[in-house]
Amino acid sequence: MIDELSAPLYRYAFHFMRNEEDAKDIVQDVFEKLWINRKKIDLEKVKAWLYKCTHNAMINFLNKKSRTRYMDSQSLPEKASMPDSTFESMQMVERLVNILPPIQKSIILLRDIEGYSYDDIGQILDLSPSQVKVYLFRARMKIKKQLKGLNKLA
Repeated sequence: MIDELSAPLYRYAFHFMRNEEDAKDIVQDVFEKLWINRKKIDLEKVKAWLYKCTHNAMINFLNKKSRTRYMDSQSLPEKASMPDSTFESMQMVERLVNILPPIQKSIILLRDIEGYSYDDIGQILDLSPSQVKVYLFRARMKIKKQLKGLNKLA
């Protein structure tokens, strides 16, 4: 089970954290918590439990990190130009995803990167499928709005 779930959990954590070492640490901590709580966790719900635990660990990590040092500005530069290549476009989308609120960021990553269904995401994040759809819609609209703003600057 660990081999089967560690790679997707790492991908999720890495896309959220944007730091390889932090993502590895979080996934390792989550599997440690799984081991400690192994008798309490329903085996059928272990996947959702792992993702929920990973999500909470990332939020806690970021909150702790923001209390210990000044946050770098993650806003876009005022005079950004539209990227010419696909690689630069992907970097821009990643940057825009990274400035989303944590719940929207998690939903975007779980849906668009990991391919989970609305029901699965709802189970992972303790949301109803309709709430997942609303958060996903809002996140995509924020990204779209930012991209339109960049288009006007070019």
